[in-house]
Amino acid sequence: MPAPLDFARDERVCYQPLVNRYDLLIVGGGINGTAIARDAAMRGMRVLLVEKDDLAQHTSSASSKLIHGGLRYLEYYEFRLVREALREREILLRTAPHIVTPLSFVLPHGKGMRPWWMLRAGLKLYDLLAWGSSLPNARTVTDSVYRDPLRAGTQSRLALYSDAWVDDARLVVLNAVDAAEHGAEIATRTELVSARREGEAWEAALSGGRTVKATVIVNAAGPWVADVLSGKLRGNSASKARLIKGSHIVVPRLYAGEHAYILQQPDGRVVFALPYGEHSLVGTTDIPVERPEDAVITAGEIDYLCAAVNRYFVKQTSPADLVWSYSGVRSLFDNGAASAQAVTRDYHLDLDEQSGAKLLSVFGGKITTARALAEEALDTLGAPGTSATATSPLPGGDLSAGFEAYVAGLASWMPVPLLDRLRRSYGTRLSRIVGDAQRMEALGERFGAGLYAAELGYLRFNEFARTAEDVLWRRTKLGLHMSPGERAEVEALF
Repeated sequence: MPAPLDFARDERVCYQPLVNRYDLLIVGGGINGTAIARDAAMRGMRVLLVEKDDLAQHTSSASSKLIHGGLRYLEYYEFRLVREALREREILLRTAPHIVTPLSFVLPHGKGMRPWWMLRAGLKLYDLLAWGSSLPNARTVTDSVYRDPLRAGTQSRLALYSDAWVDDARLVVLNAVDAAEHGAEIATRTELVSARREGEAWEAALSGGRTVKATVIVNAAGPWVADVLSGKLRGNSASKARLIKGSHIVVPRLYAGEHAYILQQPDGRVVFALPYGEHSLVGTTDIPVERPEDAVITAGEIDYLCAAVNRYFVKQTSPADLVWSYSGVRSLFDNGAASAQAVTRDYHLDLDEQSGAKLLSVFGGKITTARALAEEALDTLGAPGTSATATSPLPGGDLSAGFEAYVAGLASWMPVPLLDRLRRSYGTRLSRIVGDAQRMEALGERFGAGLYAAELGYLRFNEFARTAEDVLWRRTKLGLHMSPGERAEVEALF
């Protein structure tokens, strides 16, 4: 039997500090910050990323879990953004196939909705912008599996198109892991206190009393970007952020099948209904807010999302059915749009024009285009070399026929549901969790919902997990399937 885990006595961390002088200091451990850290480290730069909480603790784990071009962005003539996002979708399907998988979307059409010809034209354009994609083109469907869950009057015609699903928090973590394995230092639970220019370098004070120097600071603080810029970096910018809250609910399954629905609403918005294991994930809202701390779902948002799916599905839901909910505040680049849904989802890179040490602030962006944003950010800063991230698999993404043979061997003693979850989460890194185990007992203590000590140890010492919440609600989502007592056991261990 393996020795029991003891996190309290073992104070190792994933990657120890390297130096106190860096080429790049990145503020923010969301998708943009970690993508920039990965690209920079792969170019040979000395990188420090600081995150005041956990990786992906805020906006980047509160998405709709989609890698998509953004079909609705076509209405706002965001053709460049859609084309770039569709190109990045293909890159992620290739470089992270364990956590990014194809997903079919059903678009129902009935009376009172956008004209059918307009929807068909939009889908044709979407396919054209995705030219060369490995995913199938859009088509009209009549299959009962797509039609039967829908109420009469909402399904006179059905279109089917393709995008992709992602485990958003794991995408962030894997970018950070790859950055660290290329030499970057990833410092979670570390806050930038202040920074000042000292000639051609920044001198930055961090929480815990540490001081470091960096040639460049990248402000990728998401919804805190403006606060960090004006408060801690004493910088000014004409660029502004619009803070928009998006909320999601998880309810019992609304329909069978592993496809998603994109549902047009009377207010002109669209709401997604997505497969989420034994549940359905419904979102999102677009609510302007004043502060990043306003990422809390309201009763009105819950009512709105329930009503959005009840307009379409035979199976109805209500706030009483709620299993889980989450909210995130997106920091969008303020392009002057009148409504929240019309604000651009494109990113804007703001390079401070002051002399001396460089400062780059990141406004906006989306999970799908984070890799491209990172590449452009580093090119803007004059970073050495060229980006290799478009062709380099993320950790665990180097799947091969050999991996399939390895998985087949594990299936002789590991329950299929557990094996399926682990392979989709860790890809080829599954071997680092399993080791030479040949029976379930060798994975150590079981904490519920298929979480074993071997996986907990891996997350603690290889993926920067420092609390039970980091494991249960971001790196695995198993908290959704655990009892309060089982969650308490994991909390006690940390």
